[in-house]
Amino acid sequence: MDTFLEILKYILPSLIVFGATYFVLSKYLDNDYRKQLLMLRRENQKDITPLRLQAFERLILFLERMSMDKLVLRVHKPGMSAKMLQAELVRTVNEEFNHNLTQQVYVASSSWAAVKKAKDESLKVITIAGSQMDNLATGANLGQKIFEIMSTLNASPTQIAIDTLKVEIRQIF
Repeated sequence: MDTFLEILKYILPSLIVFGATYFVLSKYLDNDYRKQLLMLRRENQKDITPLRLQAFERLILFLERMSMDKLVLRVHKPGMSAKMLQAELVRTVNEEFNHNLTQQVYVASSSWAAVKKAKDESLKVITIAGSQMDNLATGANLGQKIFEIMSTLNASPTQIAIDTLKVEIRQIF
């Protein structure tokens, strides 16, 4: 029993010192890790911020180009039939959307969902207007029908998406 107490006299203080050292060292290493992580995030922000701003700019440009009034006027050529114009409008919207697909990495999911919804709603308007045209309708007739449908909407789908992107930009900066 005396030997046990003698051994305990040496082991117990060692365990206490070890525990205190372990606690202090783990706190120090944890704080050091957090500092390095914070510095890394700050460094990444310098690179990512311009990319995010560029993504917002590109998406807003895409939405502006996709707004029906600008899109129809840009794509329509004299002598186009309604079916030709419809096909060209659909192709243009899809091409521009596909060109900007990678921008979703830099925006919030809700903003990207608004951009996708704007694209889908625009294609829907084009399809609805095209389905109401007869085979002899001209591109001008289709454009007029698209403008009529857009005038019945409370807000343009592209403008809703632009407003969503602007809200996100204001929250970030």
